[in-house]
Amino acid sequence: MAVLQSQLDTRSEQFQQNKEEMTAKLEQMDELYAEAARGGGAEALERLAKRNKMPIRERIAWALDPDSPFLEISPLAAWRSHVAIGSGFVVGVGVIEGVECVILGHDPSVRAGAFNHFNSKKLMRGLEIARENRLPYVQFVESAGADLRGGGGGGGGGGGAPVDPLLRVEGHFAESGRLFYEITELSKMRIPTISIVFGASTAGGAYQPGMSDYNIFVKNQAMVSLGGPPLVKMATGEDAEPEPLGGADMHTSTSGLGDYLAENEMDGIRLLREVMGHLNWRKLGPGPSKPADPPIHDPQELLGIVGEDLKKPFDIREVIARVVDGSRFEEFKPRYGPTLVTGWGSIHGYPVGILGNNGALMSESSEKASQFIQLCNQVDVPLLFLHNITGYVVGTDFEQGGITKNGSKMINAVTNSTVPHITVIVGASYGAGNYGMSGRAFGTKFTFIWPTAKIAVMGPEQMAGVMTIVQRGAAERRGAEFDEEANAQREAAVMANAEEQSKGLFATSRVSDDGMIDPRDTRDVVGFALSAVANDAVKGTKEFGTWRM
Repeated sequence: MAVLQSQLDTRSEQFQQNKEEMTAKLEQMDELYAEAARGGGAEALERLAKRNKMPIRERIAWALDPDSPFLEISPLAAWRSHVAIGSGFVVGVGVIEGVECVILGHDPSVRAGAFNHFNSKKLMRGLEIARENRLPYVQFVESAGADLRGGGGGGGGGGGAPVDPLLRVEGHFAESGRLFYEITELSKMRIPTISIVFGASTAGGAYQPGMSDYNIFVKNQAMVSLGGPPLVKMATGEDAEPEPLGGADMHTSTSGLGDYLAENEMDGIRLLREVMGHLNWRKLGPGPSKPADPPIHDPQELLGIVGEDLKKPFDIREVIARVVDGSRFEEFKPRYGPTLVTGWGSIHGYPVGILGNNGALMSESSEKASQFIQLCNQVDVPLLFLHNITGYVVGTDFEQGGITKNGSKMINAVTNSTVPHITVIVGASYGAGNYGMSGRAFGTKFTFIWPTAKIAVMGPEQMAGVMTIVQRGAAERRGAEFDEEANAQREAAVMANAEEQSKGLFATSRVSDDGMIDPRDTRDVVGFALSAVANDAVKGTKEFGTWRM
């Protein structure tokens, strides 16, 4: 297989500018990650320590195999909202006793681990990952149920960060009920579900262990009941005591809800590892089959390939060369449809088919993508999509050349493909181009973004321009004079708002992807994702919907 040659000039002014911009974004990302890791803050963590309780991230760290990865999902959820950054839940994929599993942890330092709009979305995404990839599901339970107090006490993103008023309307009650359905579905699919109960867990928090296959209760801490003492008092008049109502001793000796009684938190984690160890878990997909040597081109150079100005082009092969094993890449149809690069490589030994944008999607590149997706399904090879796409090309000549027909063919191929899809948005991801490149809505197993990513229906200038054309036409039809000055102000406001909401940080904070990653970690993140999806069978389809010829 050919080794990609790099044309990247690391001494160029453009490279240095891109690197400076990317480094600044990574510094911001790291600061936000650190803020999320602090949970409810120093005082809340100190209160946990006084009760001999570990922070949620420490609990997870002790449960994971030594030196094993933990791929956190949506760690920046709720940035610039009324909820603490991170949303009060930790969700991710980790390795326990050699078994890759989805881990959900309630953070008791953030509103007693209560549910909110953002962490409900994270929780549901974790369940979706477990179901779609056949991964055991582990819950670190300590939740007060739905957050009845509403807004306030959060935000993230630095002092004075603005709060989106629309985010105060949440309606998470009906949505969050789906989690009980999903947990029981996992069990029906013979995907193990395990809960460790570390503290008080009422209402929705109680149903999580109630629906689990295995339950571990921590002595003198766990308290599980559909209604806590205050609700029981209001509903029945009973003055209930916590231990008889839902304590660890009661549930492991009387109700039968608990299967194991742990002496303390560390003992609970020990029991978790024992349970995980006897599951006799086996992957159904293939393991690594190719040499897993690192790229010959330095991944550090990924920092200088993409800058903030996504109008400045770059060759997606420069990204591929710093991600795939040995920088080896067999390009498919290199002379046809050059605005899309397609070909085969491997990442950490896992074979993968790669599609990466080198410009707008044309009819030829759309046809090439459709054929390539079919070929990868024919040989059961997962697909990696690298986004830097402004969309499908538009215009009279292109329509007459079949761009709608061929673009639809590509989306059909993406939709019906059954091999695992992994998506990394390295630059732009606009409009239907996001769909054609297997965006979040198209069943991709994992979606990650670089700090430079921008995701929107169209670019800010195009959005403002289209609105101006529509409003100018409306004024003409009314016979009214078009106010150019007011329009200029309106355009500026539309562009500023569209620019802000197209940023990757905004998208990732709304749980529209699985997390923002350092470009230099792309190879390891994708490699771990490829390992995770191999827990289920990797099987392509030979059946696709009707394609217009």
